[in-house]
Amino acid sequence: MGSMSIWHWVIVLVVVVLLFGTKKLGNVGSDIGKAVKGFKDGVKGEEEKPASTAANPAQPTQQVADKSTIDVETREKHRS
Repeated sequence: MGSMSIWHWVIVLVVVVLLFGTKKLGNVGSDIGKAVKGFKDGVKGEEEKPASTAANPAQPTQQVADKSTIDVETREKHRS
């Protein structure tokens, strides 16, 4: 009675599939996989990042969001 048999897990699985549906469960699994992959890439990129910035610290890094982004410079306005 204390341990769960295979039949308990089968019944739980059937109830979960009936509640959420196979399509939604597939999407959840896909989303979790993408999140894990993104996390691994982020950790790997963060480990490589200090080595690449130490090689050339004088050059600033630029990020481009998309082609509709406009790059502008800001200047302070002085009153005379």
